[in-house]
Amino acid sequence: MEELDKSQLQLLKNAFDAFDHEKKGVISTDMIGTILEMLGHELDDDTLNEIITEVDSDGSGELEFSEFCSLASKFLTEEVDDEAMVQELKEAFRLYDKEGNGYITTDVLKEIFKELDNTITSEDLDTMIEEIDSDGSGTVDFDEFLEVMTGE
Repeated sequence: MEELDKSQLQLLKNAFDAFDHEKKGVISTDMIGTILEMLGHELDDDTLNEIITEVDSDGSGELEFSEFCSLASKFLTEEVDDEAMVQELKEAFRLYDKEGNGYITTDVLKEIFKELDNTITSEDLDTMIEEIDSDGSGTVDFDEFLEVMTGE
């Protein structure tokens, strides 16, 4: 895990939590194929089973977060493809911009933040939203959204 930087670890934690529906701190090895596919890695069953056997060292059929990280680090490259990331964020933005207005409301953005971090307080959320929605319009366009999600 030491070769992963902070942002990569946070990304993995978010992904892990998204698949850990029961919040037990483990995800089923059945989900690994799906997760890797979402990351753009389609593997045949043999390769997938080989990888699962390798990372699920105790053979429990479940991966703890540390096992998940050691798996993911094999697929994460140092060079993050910025274009691909922007494309993924565009897709995510489009999902939340249901009417296709070119913006999402700050309320929707608050929901996204809560999904990403369920420990966040209302005060922190309000502060973040104030910072993001500097003109006080109550909406966030894609450029502002991109800035928030990439921290640039």
